[in-house]
Amino acid sequence: MRYVRFVAAALLTSSCLGFAARGSEPPTASPGVTGALKEDYVEANGIRMHYVHAGEGPMILFLHGYPSFWYQWKDQLNEFGKDHFAVAPDLRGYNLTSIPTDVNQYKMKLLVKDIHDFAEKVAPKGKKFVLVGHDWGGLLAWTFAMYHPEMLEKLVIINAPHPFIFEREMKESPIQRWGSSYTFAFNNFDGYKWDERLSANDFAGLTQGILGEQIKSGRYIDADVAAWKKAWSVPGALNAGLDYYRANHLNPPFNETHPADKVPTSWSAKEVTEGAKSTIIHVPTLVIWGLQDTALQQGNLSGMEKLVPDVRFRLYPKDSHWVSIAKSQAVSQDIRDFIESKDMPHESAEKPAH
Repeated sequence: MRYVRFVAAALLTSSCLGFAARGSEPPTASPGVTGALKEDYVEANGIRMHYVHAGEGPMILFLHGYPSFWYQWKDQLNEFGKDHFAVAPDLRGYNLTSIPTDVNQYKMKLLVKDIHDFAEKVAPKGKKFVLVGHDWGGLLAWTFAMYHPEMLEKLVIINAPHPFIFEREMKESPIQRWGSSYTFAFNNFDGYKWDERLSANDFAGLTQGILGEQIKSGRYIDADVAAWKKAWSVPGALNAGLDYYRANHLNPPFNETHPADKVPTSWSAKEVTEGAKSTIIHVPTLVIWGLQDTALQQGNLSGMEKLVPDVRFRLYPKDSHWVSIAKSQAVSQDIRDFIESKDMPHESAEKPAH
């Protein structure tokens, strides 16, 4: 649901299917765990979860999306580790966390339970925590807040659609259906092995699509790029991330090239939130959004107050889906101001009426 739409579109027209070399065993240590950062493992919901953390105090938990891993949050871990227990796990199927091979092991209910069990084991006992999510991690964070609002102090979402609004937009907005067109490929409608295509030419498409802006600006150096490639090289990890789409039917009900009668399953907010305590989220919520996101259109911000009454918006008009990396300091400050209850402008995400 992100930049990968760009990569998928480029690779659909590419005939070069070279593969990056992959080791027979996953790495045993995660690069980038330096300075104040530490890494650990915990058993949660029947899987072994790897996580990186810094500091002590109330927990702030960061969830990454596809095709990312804990490293996306390294700047935030260092910042919030000054006065919080800042934690970023590798989600199910990523990097050093267990990688189930059955697609049904990536259904939303299991992902929610992963985070529930993980938090119960690593969070300070009896204390609520702040949950931050981006992309798939944001979809998971939205859903977690519906299942377990009692565990959350506050919720922060970065370029991740609300499950019900996303369904509406994919049904009603041709622009969002265009933005989500890559999801048909990820759901095997075209028959390609997308983990192999994404790993082609030493992950050239992923590197340019996700890291290119950071490399060009100098924010990322060779060591940063090597860390991402190492995580992508873990056997099964890229495909496991795609299984999130497949298990939860994340694709529109139709688009210009896929008529409705040829699309047997599509995203259903009711399905992924079945059994939730409430689909109205009363947890205080901050939504941070890079408005240049081509995969997630701005319509995903419209009407949110009806489903999340206590919501605030922080909009970045010139930034993309990866605003949390490109503007890590500013985004960290936004999060800090929000969790410390400092005054934040109630920026409207609604288009003015004409």
